[in-house]
Amino acid sequence: MTQVITLTTDFGHLGPFVAVMKGAVMQRAPDARIIDLTHEIHAHWPAEAGFWLGRAYRHFPTGTIHVAVVDPGVGTERNIVAVEFDAHVFLAPDNGLLPTIFGNSGDFRAWHLSEQWRAARDWPQPSNTFHGRDIFAPLAAELAVGLFKPADIGSRIHELIPSLLDEPFVSHGQIHGMVVTIDHFGNLITNIDQQLLADFSAPQVSVAGHRFDIYDTYGNVTPGDFLALVNSFAVIEIARAEGSAADSLGLGRGAPVTIKNKE
Repeated sequence: MTQVITLTTDFGHLGPFVAVMKGAVMQRAPDARIIDLTHEIHAHWPAEAGFWLGRAYRHFPTGTIHVAVVDPGVGTERNIVAVEFDAHVFLAPDNGLLPTIFGNSGDFRAWHLSEQWRAARDWPQPSNTFHGRDIFAPLAAELAVGLFKPADIGSRIHELIPSLLDEPFVSHGQIHGMVVTIDHFGNLITNIDQQLLADFSAPQVSVAGHRFDIYDTYGNVTPGDFLALVNSFAVIEIARAEGSAADSLGLGRGAPVTIKNKE
């Protein structure tokens, strides 16, 4: 079976970085199917990469290798890890990215990439600024073709650096969360999962002094109106029908969001 490799980075598309990383994978795994999850992660914020991977990985075949390179510590002594979770493999720096995927689940197995093991491979000497090309690409490719398993790359570890993204919580009849990301349409996407709404009979979303009722979809309101809804990844988002909620409200990542029953 052709191995699937997904790529998630904050590289953007200005320059050759994404293409060169793909080329480095294909040199060692020419038959791999490389899927771009996104290269538009907010620069230097690993938590956003973990947020999207945690909601997207299950839509890929089991055994998929997910490479996430949002790595402000590139070139330092920060760890690179391989993690097995839910029949998928995740490769990322140990900088808080991965725990955002697993949530409160401790059902993962992780290994730290040994520098001695890496140096013994037929890989290029890594630059100090592009480990996506020089380490993550050959690591993913050789895993894909079966030259080794995650457990072969180094020592087993049982703890990862915690996520920088606080989990949403319920307190005094309110759900507290935050805006994690903004999509192409200007929708403000939060980390509040649909399941947290179960005990609320008439939930209303509040952010920066604005209140929004929850509708099923964008077409249920008049163009230009604001609304909240449960999106296709089962989290709450704040939108403006046929417009940008982010631009109109002047809000972005990190904005606190609360939900309580409508008064």
